[in-house]
Parts: sequence; C-alpha cells; structure tokens
Amino acid sequence: MKAKEFDKKFDENEDITDYLDFSKTRRPGREQKRVNVDFPVWMIQSLDREADRLGVPRQSVIKFWIAERLEHSHV
Repeated sequence: MKAKEFDKKFDENEDITDYLDFSKTRRPGREQKRVNVDFPVWMIQSLDREADRLGVPRQSVIKFWIAERLEHSHV
C-alpha cells in the first residue's frame, strides 16, 4: 500500500491495524530492565498486606509507589 492511500485511510478514521506490523514495536523510555532489591521481612509483609488489600501483585504496589514518589520529586 502506498503511503498516500494509508494516510487517506487514517484520515478517514478507518481501521488501519491490519496494515501495521507490531512485531518490532517499542515504547521509547518504557523499556524494562530487571533489578534485584533486598527488603527486610517486615517490609515484604507490609507490601503483601497492601497488595492483598488492593488485589494486585506485590510488584505492582512497588512499581506504583516508586513511580508516585519519582513524580513528586520531579526526577
């Protein structure tokens, strides 16, 4: 498909997802990297209680709290 035709479909709000290759898409600045952090047992227990209360995994609580803190500190 020519770019002009693709642009026309997009501009007319047609579904263009069939024409896109998502196999190599990335989200710049959102790549993930694994880190290991050691927490005292009391922190893990508190994290688990909060995760259970919210109905989410422990990792979600950790990510949310860190993101929230970083947003407030404007890093």
